[in-house]
Amino acid sequence: MMEMRKDIFADERDDDLNIIGKGLQRQDMPGHVTGRTRFFDDHAFDGLLHLKVVRSPHAHARIRGIDISAAERAPGVKRVLRGADVPVNKNTLLSLINFGKDDEPSLAVDKVRYKGEPVVAILADSEAEALAARKLVRIDYELLQAVFDVEEALKPGAPVVNDTYPGNYFEYHERFDHQKLRFGDVERAFASADIVMEHRYQMSPIEHAPTETNGTIAAPDQNGRYVVHSCAQGLFFALDTTAKIVALPSNQLHFIGGTVGGGFGGKVDALTEPLAVLGAMQTGRPVRFVLDREEEMLYGSPRGAERIYIKDGLMRDGRIVARTIRSYFDAGAYTRLSSYAAIKCTAHLPGPYWIPNVASDVYVAYTNRCPSTAMRGFGVTAVDFALEVQMDRLAEAANMDPMEFRILHAYRDGDMKAHRRVAKNTALIECVQVVGETANWPLSEQAKRQSSLTGGAGERGQIPATVIDTKGQIGRPDTRTSTATQTLPAGTARIPLSKRPVMEGARDGGVVPTQVPRYEPVAPAALQPPPPPAYAPSPYQPVGNPAAQPSSPPPSPSAPPAAPAQTQHGAVRFSSVFGTRRR
Repeated sequence: MMEMRKDIFADERDDDLNIIGKGLQRQDMPGHVTGRTRFFDDHAFDGLLHLKVVRSPHAHARIRGIDISAAERAPGVKRVLRGADVPVNKNTLLSLINFGKDDEPSLAVDKVRYKGEPVVAILADSEAEALAARKLVRIDYELLQAVFDVEEALKPGAPVVNDTYPGNYFEYHERFDHQKLRFGDVERAFASADIVMEHRYQMSPIEHAPTETNGTIAAPDQNGRYVVHSCAQGLFFALDTTAKIVALPSNQLHFIGGTVGGGFGGKVDALTEPLAVLGAMQTGRPVRFVLDREEEMLYGSPRGAERIYIKDGLMRDGRIVARTIRSYFDAGAYTRLSSYAAIKCTAHLPGPYWIPNVASDVYVAYTNRCPSTAMRGFGVTAVDFALEVQMDRLAEAANMDPMEFRILHAYRDGDMKAHRRVAKNTALIECVQVVGETANWPLSEQAKRQSSLTGGAGERGQIPATVIDTKGQIGRPDTRTSTATQTLPAGTARIPLSKRPVMEGARDGGVVPTQVPRYEPVAPAALQPPPPPAYAPSPYQPVGNPAAQPSSPPPSPSAPPAAPAQTQHGAVRFSSVFGTRRR
């Protein structure tokens, strides 16, 4: 019988399995099975108005005119809202943590950038009257060229999708057009590899299809406050986003939620809350704004499509000596959470494997598609799928068992990751062993003896001499084609930190914006440790090809004089990629 490896995470958690495998009752289960649980749409209000939006029938068009006169005179209609009625008609979700630029209107004004974009909102006494009035709105469009492919969108001369980002790429800290990772010298390693394999992986957008569609009921309360029944997954995110768009202090909004009829990431964008609250403010009556099933499927934010290219350099003995990843996130017409997904993706590379030379370029591209958002591990799920399929292909090329191929490359405690962090509490080797045992997979005795606790650190724990380039710097003519510009000496950290960060902010009693560390350069003398060997072979030799001998690693290139260290980028440190988490 299989025993749990409790020692692997003994210092992190209790692995006595006192929950898993037990028939425990969820706290909310009785309400669900008896039909007594109250969802947002189970709250009744006298005088309830129904809000419906007029959506664009075009993927990309200029709005030349809007005629709402007939709709305003329609039976039951109490108010018709346009972009000019929205107090702050541009927002981006992560502006709440000062990340990114406001780029998405609640109601389109000058252009529509995807099919289904809201342009006009109708508030009427009944849903049927709102739907009837919606048909009376006349909008004059001038059709514009659209772009639907991420790589086509990034080419020079492509139609501009999002005027806030005219290059059709998200601008990281107004300096970089993508997320970039460099570790070692991939080109030299590719030149020495016995096999070079490259594949493209294409993912499709996926709609969350929750049982309960996105929706909100907002109603005037006492003392100028509004009560909002929401199905948002991130209630405070929705509250702060709504407060910003309708220009109200957040303490004038009482959001009630927590019971979500299916979300999976599709209810974090505040698709309905701002307009429902604005309608209540404009009419003084409760307002219900709920997407119907067609709207949810067509215009609710999906998981974004991703295109991933993976190139590996493989030796005949099974060692991966180099890996490059080029990935494109299809954000759709607006940013929402795609910029964060690219950060998560970069943080995951090159997968849970020690590879001595790694480079990646991860782009967020704007296309004339419905904006994409979070969904179940977004940013990691797709690239992880691509990496694992690639690992199977590499194992076949090396004539190795795919499970043992993963054991060969798995991180071990003390290994240096491509992000210049030491691997700790690693357990992939043990996971593969347990899966093999459970599935009766014929692992060799040598594979069964491997451990994540040994074989790491040492030469595998060093930072190699790393070739860097200027690719990705906004404003440079060679931003997409830059070649190597210098080699950082072995042991050089990507972002050297001084002991005391200098904080940027207002002075003389003014309002201080979010504090962003600007780190001082490290003295050049600190960047000259002796270079370690370029590659340290794994302590585990694969049984698939026992006669193979490790190929000699390429000679270490001579390092040119170290260039002055660059200062830390001006990022709000909200992600594990940047080293700390927001509290």
